Amino acid sequence: MSIRRLSGGQLSVLDDDDMNRIHTAVLEVLSEVGVKVHCQEALQIMHDCGCMVDFDSMIVRTPEHVLKKCLATVPSAFTLYGRDPAWDVRVDMRNVYTIGGSSALFVLGSDGIRRPALLKDLEDLTRLLDSLPNLHIMHGIVNPQDIPQEGFDRRLFAAVMKNTARNYYSQALGPQGVRDQVEMASVIAGGKERLSARPFFSIVLCMISPLVHPRIRVEELMECARLGVPIYVEVDAIAGATTPITLAGTLVEQSANVLTGVCLAQMIRPGLPCIYGIASGVMDMRTGNYSPGAPESQLLHAATAQVAHSYGLPCQGGTGIDAIIPDIQAGYERGVGMLTCALSGLDFVHLTHGMLEQMLTTSYEQCLIDDEILGAVFHILKGIEVNEETLAVDLIKEVGIGGTYITSEHTVKHMREVSWFPSLTNRNRWDVWKSLGGRDMVHEAHERVNEILREHHPTYLDERTAKEIDRMAVAFQNTEIEAVHSGKISY
Repeated sequence: MSIRRLSGGQLSVLDDDDMNRIHTAVLEVLSEVGVKVHCQEALQIMHDCGCMVDFDSMIVRTPEHVLKKCLATVPSAFTLYGRDPAWDVRVDMRNVYTIGGSSALFVLGSDGIRRPALLKDLEDLTRLLDSLPNLHIMHGIVNPQDIPQEGFDRRLFAAVMKNTARNYYSQALGPQGVRDQVEMASVIAGGKERLSARPFFSIVLCMISPLVHPRIRVEELMECARLGVPIYVEVDAIAGATTPITLAGTLVEQSANVLTGVCLAQMIRPGLPCIYGIASGVMDMRTGNYSPGAPESQLLHAATAQVAHSYGLPCQGGTGIDAIIPDIQAGYERGVGMLTCALSGLDFVHLTHGMLEQMLTTSYEQCLIDDEILGAVFHILKGIEVNEETLAVDLIKEVGIGGTYITSEHTVKHMREVSWFPSLTNRNRWDVWKSLGGRDMVHEAHERVNEILREHHPTYLDERTAKEIDRMAVAFQNTEIEAVHSGKISY
């Protein structure tokens, strides 16, 4: 199994005039409003590189010429490496890839009971996701609630590393978290030089809307830049709450916020891979909740792909869904969202597998259903190949009027390349479906989950290395717990 490359970008929701007006507005916000950066060291770096900095208020204003200089060093094409080269992701602002679910606090069982996520769930879900063909980059799909939360990122790192060879979209708790993950990754890679040549994880940095870079995220960003860890600079805007309710206004705030982080990274390490990231959505004005499944949220993500690419930045978007359980709502929200994101040309469609209840809950069965939906989305993304062979004029002449193509050699030859063969979707009629058990898709997915978890036990680390990574993760976490409790560090 390896990654198939498929190009997006067939859908554009903004025209050239729209793009120019958004860019002008972004420049105005960057230079006149600015972003609050809660880190004196970062403020000094940005001041020295030409930004207008008020050290008392911690506000950074970025002139257009500084932005241009920083964007000139950001690579638009690079590789995010897997531990297995078969899972290398070649980023070029054309191809569409997926990133798995993220940080759910609860797991919905097949019995309908919602319970806190456990460390064993993280291991089992990672193993499950590792078996799926349409997941390209792994993320920690749950934050286990049966371990201390201080330094939990180290435990996630060890658990994921044992259960996948894909690139890992990681998160950190402070700069020490970045350093600790690099230490563990170096053991896995066989040394820091080997890790530097093929870094197989990246780190996401979630800034705050409107226009705030919290200290811990800025310190993580600077440490990633110094150590050469690729980053996603992410903003999770809520249109109507933390950003303007108009999607154009949210695009402006998002971009000013993200671009400030990208500039800081380039000031420290020109050429560091930086990805413009969002998990934004809209506020539902009836409930007051964040709504990632709303059609407005999908429009926002489609437009973000265009805006990010206009700055030469690869883009990560995609959200969870509002549905509480794997039902019809979950299906339509996931289908609309993933198809819109893929067609808009997002380089990375995030939160693609298993996420329910506005990213609070995950489901084993939903992971498989989402992979099925992605299979259909990617088949649409392939488009239609038009050439002499596929036009089949000679065959049409040969079969003539009233004939059949079922037994044609042409049909046999092209069947697998033009047809999508689902694994969960029912295409039988009533009587056959009933004779096979009459199960709905959730029940089919449940059976398949059990089969995968019984049979898929990959060995990505030898026993000695796995034990060492677990030991390091626990030791690093214990050090973090002590530092937090003693007041040496705070989140």
